[in-house]
Amino acid sequence: MDISVVVPLYNEAESLPELHAWIKRVMQQHGFTYEVIFVNDGSTDTSWQVIERLALENPEVKGIKFRRNYGKSPALYCGFARAQSEVVITMDADLQDSPDEIPELRRMIVEDGYDLVSGYKKKRYDPLSKTIPTKLFNATARAVSGIKNLHDFNCGLKAYRREVVKNIEVYGEMHRYIPYLAKNAGFKRIGEKVVQHQARKYGVTKFGLNRFVNGYLDLITLWFLSKF
Repeated sequence: MDISVVVPLYNEAESLPELHAWIKRVMQQHGFTYEVIFVNDGSTDTSWQVIERLALENPEVKGIKFRRNYGKSPALYCGFARAQSEVVITMDADLQDSPDEIPELRRMIVEDGYDLVSGYKKKRYDPLSKTIPTKLFNATARAVSGIKNLHDFNCGLKAYRREVVKNIEVYGEMHRYIPYLAKNAGFKRIGEKVVQHQARKYGVTKFGLNRFVNGYLDLITLWFLSKF
């Protein structure tokens, strides 16, 4: 199998059919063998029913269901554990990440030899209440991690060599620092690709100030653990 696509989600029922159709179209155009792993993080809408229907109609679709909302990091951790391919792609379920980026992200892993490639949404369509904290966070993350070439640590669109996702533990809010976790695990070839960012089509953002604050606290913890 060429690619595993891991999609953590919370209350994204409206976007899931369109996202799956888009992923399927890209994979078929490039002749990839693949799986799509939707991780339902305790959604209170009909997301799980949509996933069940997609899985029934499409053998490449797999679903993981949480009984309550645990957060993005546990969702990714479970998706990583389930992934079978040599290249693992993560993306958000809200259609702001473009599946059209998948072939080039995979090429950078397979041909260029990167362990991890992180997307960089250079042009964003988020409100200032999200973009300003994001810029501050990324500046701090670069300084603490020593990974100077990344502009967008928290971009949901990333590509990984299989060994990376099988050798890191993602918990709490640590999904924001996966490049740092990978570096500390000995995976030093970390690259970046400018990717398209699209305006949210359905629903509302799950971003909040509390997550921003918690992210900083986790970054301090991660730095402390890596040093001492």
